[in-house]
Amino acid sequence: MAPKKGMSLEDKRQTVLRIFHDTKDVYVLKDIEKLASSRGVVAQSVKDVVKSLVDDDLVHQEKIGASNYLWSFPSEATLKVVTERDRLTKQIKALRRQAQDAAAQANALQEGDADAAERAELEAELAALQAANAQHAAELREHADNDPEVFAALKAAAKASVEGANRWGDNLECLKDWMNGKFEGRKEDVEAFFKAEGATDLEPL
Repeated sequence: MAPKKGMSLEDKRQTVLRIFHDTKDVYVLKDIEKLASSRGVVAQSVKDVVKSLVDDDLVHQEKIGASNYLWSFPSEATLKVVTERDRLTKQIKALRRQAQDAAAQANALQEGDADAAERAELEAELAALQAANAQHAAELREHADNDPEVFAALKAAAKASVEGANRWGDNLECLKDWMNGKFEGRKEDVEAFFKAEGATDLEPL
């Protein structure tokens, strides 16, 4: 019998990220290691997985006292997915325009029996633009195909502007309440932390 295939890095990332989104809680690394282990992620790999999520701005990390606290809320993932989708879509449109311009120039040179080397250079540029366009289109498809949460996030994006802002406020209120409970007697420090982060007006829109 063939050995059981382990989880890929992306599978581990999605599993750990789902823990944050399912529970909507704040953790230290030790707690995440336990929870991730119960979902099939090798405990020794969790630290690197979390670091990769932090590096990609999918999980927040804040040092408070002697401990590093980690959190990520679903509304943040929605915003990041929509932003990435828009970025890729804009790049694809720009590449298509560049490819059309390069094709037009190549055709003009060919019709005018211009220098073959210049025409070949333009044709090579066109091929490179077409390849880059295909790569970005594949990335956009992969975004939607590989993660069902992405599809759900994109469906919700149309009405996410006001609702998203309110969810951000709710999430910050939850985090603020949790920190006030965790660091009892240090309300002023918590307020100072939120003020420093620019999160002072948490009223719904």
